[in-house]
Formats: sequence, structure tokens, C-alpha cells
Amino acid sequence: MQTKLAKLGRSTLVAFAMMGATSAFAEEVSLMKGVIPREGDDRMTTADQFKKPGPWKIGMSHFGLSNTWTIQMAHDAEFEAKNNPNITDFLFRNADLNQTKQVADIEDLIAQGVDAIIITPLTPTSADAGIKKAVAAGIPVIVHTGLTDTEEYTVDIQGGGNYFGRVMGDFLVKQLGGKGNIWVLRGVPSHPEDINRYQGLVDAIKGTDIKIVSEDYGTWEYDGGKKLCEAFYLSNPDVQGIWSSGADMARACVDVFNQYGAEMPPISGEGNNGFFKFWRDNKLTSIAPEYGPEQGAAGVRAAVALLEGKPLHKRYVYNPEPITAETRDTYIREDLSDAYWFPTALSEEKKQEYYGLKK
Repeated sequence: MQTKLAKLGRSTLVAFAMMGATSAFAEEVSLMKGVIPREGDDRMTTADQFKKPGPWKIGMSHFGLSNTWTIQMAHDAEFEAKNNPNITDFLFRNADLNQTKQVADIEDLIAQGVDAIIITPLTPTSADAGIKKAVAAGIPVIVHTGLTDTEEYTVDIQGGGNYFGRVMGDFLVKQLGGKGNIWVLRGVPSHPEDINRYQGLVDAIKGTDIKIVSEDYGTWEYDGGKKLCEAFYLSNPDVQGIWSSGADMARACVDVFNQYGAEMPPISGEGNNGFFKFWRDNKLTSIAPEYGPEQGAAGVRAAVALLEGKPLHKRYVYNPEPITAETRDTYIREDLSDAYWFPTALSEEKKQEYYGLKK
């Protein structure tokens, strides 16, 4: 199998596709646990609309391998593709957080004659022209991990960024009794997921006496988060809560507070092995909305379903219940590194290959 990204990874996503408005669930399509059709949107592809005999060539335009989560999401996608005998070519393109490159990458995949394209947009407009061109050429387009301004894609699978941010905001409102100073650590500027998560926070604290006293972008990375928290602490250490858009940044903030010997305020997290260990070992007050890298595999599964002729809903949503202190320890893997995220499609063998701690 041909691939542009070395060493990548599989699992089970459940969503339902109906054959028509009057029929019951005629066929079950495996996408990802927690992914369901978006309420209020009944649009669907039709049976056999994109059916095509294998072998298939599938392309993926990834917005950028910028942190441990984005890398694992790519691993999940390629592992899923590698384990499907009908996918003989998986053409992976890394935009490296560059909008111009994402535009060129999508153009290249269309020129390569792929049978389906999976896109994770960098910005709400970075993929729009490519999506329209691919669909016009009869190539189905699956979008996930980032919104678009166009709806001309074939299938959209989205973790609810607004829901994600609001869960963390509601948590801080409850912990702080509706008043106090908070820091806000955002992700990548202009990325739709960052925009939506932040809007969820704004919605949660509206009408309360909670004040954002420090806010900046840490690009969802440990190093970026540490720089922000150090700067915030030195300029204004009077903080009662921290809203972090990513687990790596949250973990960095814990290190900063430990470095200065300061008491750690309530802080939001995410489904990451390293953060969960920190949460437990530092006795943090936290919550972790789920945003699994298995979404990478879900995109491949959607592409396969379309090429097999199965009908899919146009829009799916992924809003699982958050992980709390009561359920946290069931996710922790002591034998895997801090870079490991969940849920994932990777096999145990691949988990150990990529994240196993060497003895």
C-alpha cells in the first residue's frame, strides 16, 4: 500500500444511516462510537450514488501535524486505510498550518484522480474552493475536525466545538460560584474548532461575574501553553480558574504552577493520557470533554461506506458525555506515554509501537 505518512493506525464508530425518510434503520454504518446524525437535518446521500469497485485511491488533506493529537488523528486515519484491502493508495497531505498549502494539496489530490477526499480544514474557507471542485468532478468529500463556509461537501462529521467549550465553561462557572478571574488558553488562530470552543465558553459565562483577565493562543501545544501560563502568571497571578482549549496546554499550566509553588485552581482538560495522570497525581479539580483522534478513522470509514454504495447522512455530530474524576482512571494507561489520546482506532500493537514506554 502506498502512503505519504509513515507509521499510522483502527476501531469502531457507530452511526445510523436510513435508506429513506419512511424506512426504519435499514443499514448500520460503522463510523465511531458517539457519532450520530445531526438533529434537524434529514439530508442524505442515496444508495449507490458513489458506488465504485475497488481498488480505491483515497486522499486526505490534513490541516497540519502540529501537536500530539493531530499526529495521532493522522495515525488513526492511515491505520484504518491500511487495514482495508480495497484501499491500495492512501495519499496523505500535510498542510502544515498553511492555508495556501492546503489549497494546493486539495488541487493535487484531485489531479491524482482519487476516488474520495477526506479534508480537515485549517480555516472555515481554506478548503471551500477545493471541495466545490472535487464534488463537481464526482469525487465525494468527507469533512471533519473543522468547519467550512460551504455545504457542498458530501458528508460532514463534527465534534461539537461549541458544546466542548461550553462543557468546560459550565464547569468553571460551577466551581467558581459564578464569579472570579479566569485565564483562557486558545488553540490555533482562525481554526474553526478554536472559534467554536471559544464561543462555547462565551455562552457559558454570559450573565455571570466571571472575567477573562488573560487570553492568548497556545496552538494546542505543550510548549505554547507553558509560555502563555508563565507570562500570565508573572503578569497577573490572581486567577481562580483556567479554561484551556487543549490537554497539552493544560498540562503545561500545571507544571508552571508547580514550578512557582502556587496552588492550582480548577482547570479544564481533555482526553489525554498525560493530562489524566497529572489530574490524578496533582489532585486537580478538572473535567475532560472527549474529542478522540479516532475521528481520523471515522473519515476513512465514511469514504469506504460511500464507495461501497451505502447511504450516509450529510451531517453527523460527535458530542459525547465529558469524562469526570469518577470515570477518569478507567482511561489511564500506565504503559503508554503522555502523548497518547483516547478514544482511538489504533490496535494494541500500534499503541505500543507509537506510545509504549520502553522498559
